[in-house]
Amino acid sequence: MFGRFLEISVHAPEIRDSLAFYEALGFAQAPVGETFQHQYAVVTDGRLFLGLHGRALPSPALTFVMPRLMHGIEQLEQLGIELEDLQLGNEVFNRVSFRDPSGQSVNVFEARTFSPPQFETHPATTCGYFTEYGLPVREQGTMRVFWEALGFVAWDEQSEPFARTALTSDHLNLSLYRSRAFRQPVLTFEDRDMRERLARLKERGFQLSDEMPDSLDESCNAILIAPEGTRLLLIQSED
Repeated sequence: MFGRFLEISVHAPEIRDSLAFYEALGFAQAPVGETFQHQYAVVTDGRLFLGLHGRALPSPALTFVMPRLMHGIEQLEQLGIELEDLQLGNEVFNRVSFRDPSGQSVNVFEARTFSPPQFETHPATTCGYFTEYGLPVREQGTMRVFWEALGFVAWDEQSEPFARTALTSDHLNLSLYRSRAFRQPVLTFEDRDMRERLARLKERGFQLSDEMPDSLDESCNAILIAPEGTRLLLIQSED
């Protein structure tokens, strides 16, 4: 891998509203450092780390950490990656950004920006088990080549419950979603009892959306939209 996964970074103009939303779902806050001058918070379920940023940025973005970043940039350039938004120097927090063939933004930082909480047991969220970051795509070939060059392992495409191709790594799983129903990336959660989870969410006043493929039964699958616009796809699993 070109770096270790840190967080999924999103622009949250009203961080308090976003924090209240995720904490109501059962997520916990992680202690953050003083790297950024803007408002910044991190929520986690022990698997997913979601960085809420108070300033405008490409969102959502996949953020990784690569120690000695100035020396690692050559590796990225050798892969033909066009770097953008470079901030490098001895007196600054080193970081670079680039995009994959679909336009998905990727950040690479030189150091961590928060400390993972030490859980005796991971928080139990109402969403279920976080499985992957879903990327809507039209053409999978170039995406597979791009992410495999960065260390991900691609699996054969699955047709159920909709066409998707998993790309796995040690700390983050991506998946290429080939469906016109998805217009933007989603955080995907699965559970065998998702029908009951959705019922609890409705009882607590959460609004559920059906912005998903017709193959997903809306009685046991749904989209939950966070205040900052992040899409959470809640799927009934078969296992």
